Amino acid sequence: MPNGGLPARPPSYDKKVALVLQGGGALGSYQAGVYEVVASSEYVPDWVAGISIGAINAAIIAGNAPPDRVARLKTFWEEITSPTALWPTGLDGPLAEAQRKVSAGLALLCGQPGFFTPRAPCDWWSLASPTSYYDTSALKTTLERLVDFDRLNSVTNTRLSVGAVNVRTGRLVYFDSATMAIRPEHVMASAALPPGFPSIEIDGERYWDGGLVSNTPLQYVLDYYPRRSRLCFQVDLFQAYGEVPTNLDEVAEREKEIRYASRTRVGTEAFRERHEVRHAINELYNLLPEELKSTSQAKRLYNFGCVTTMDIVQLIYRPFEPLGASKDYEFSRSTMLERWQQGARDALTTLRASPWIVPVPPEVGVRTYDVIHDILVEAVGDKEHSRSAPPDTTDRASVDLMRSHLLRAERAAAGSRA
Repeated sequence: MPNGGLPARPPSYDKKVALVLQGGGALGSYQAGVYEVVASSEYVPDWVAGISIGAINAAIIAGNAPPDRVARLKTFWEEITSPTALWPTGLDGPLAEAQRKVSAGLALLCGQPGFFTPRAPCDWWSLASPTSYYDTSALKTTLERLVDFDRLNSVTNTRLSVGAVNVRTGRLVYFDSATMAIRPEHVMASAALPPGFPSIEIDGERYWDGGLVSNTPLQYVLDYYPRRSRLCFQVDLFQAYGEVPTNLDEVAEREKEIRYASRTRVGTEAFRERHEVRHAINELYNLLPEELKSTSQAKRLYNFGCVTTMDIVQLIYRPFEPLGASKDYEFSRSTMLERWQQGARDALTTLRASPWIVPVPPEVGVRTYDVIHDILVEAVGDKEHSRSAPPDTTDRASVDLMRSHLLRAERAAAGSRA
């Protein structure tokens, strides 16, 4: 196989490629690891869309030449985790948990370099009360240094879309390089999660993090008109399935996972149903006699149809142990590298499988794939599970078995690549 053991992309598979990046703060280094592998494959995206930390990663990708993108992502993630660069790595058990808690505490007290800083004490005594706990002006400087906005706004290069919520209207909007000039403020607006971060003013309106309405821009990318058949890598940072919490910290973590993962799942299923209806409309229209096709009702119906096909490939950050409710603002260097490496391994395993290259049945409009999920389900030996069914994560022995099975698959992928 070419490309380090990855299956060749068939010439007949001519879909456009999109990369969709969810919000999730410190978890976002997983997305960078996914992109590092995707960038070395035959599926380099022509459109990158993101929300929150996904918008920052997406801007760095779209705003640099392909050979420089991974290096720029590494620069960003190394800079914002620099205070913990010399901390010990490879810790396990209580020591690892203690290190994560200290890292999260430092983020709350001191912020992260090049990203956000706590407001000065004098801000709280001013006549105008602050509307956020942190200041994000450092992020603007970082974006201006790591992103070539002239390149990003060139219509001949990779397209960028970032989602934000209008504070006044509550509506989710997308800033899209295909229709407007993107500035650092647009990316910052997408990552302005209240009350931690301040709203960002753009052309007289103020915007917050798009994750308040939807934590994934999948629907915007796939529904954008005129539609094109697409392969979409959807990189999520919160998993839908998990263990039953045993303490309040795990309850807070699990609540956050369900809140954000459910929006992704609902959006994906809604798009699938809607697109299948579009295909059904086409099939019905083709069955109509010519005298009915010429009616205004039939023509109106035809306009709702669509012949495009979509392949949605899900890559989800799945830690095998509770990390606590602070995991999305735990910015230690060691944890960042672990997440980056896990993203790279998951992407490599998924690309080696490449299930989307199988021809599309004519009646199918949308196909979804989660290769890692399928490996985990196989690990617990339940052949009757459907694609959407969870492995039994309440059983610690099952969790250990899933971890070892997945690691074997990942080592096989790495060995094939070498």
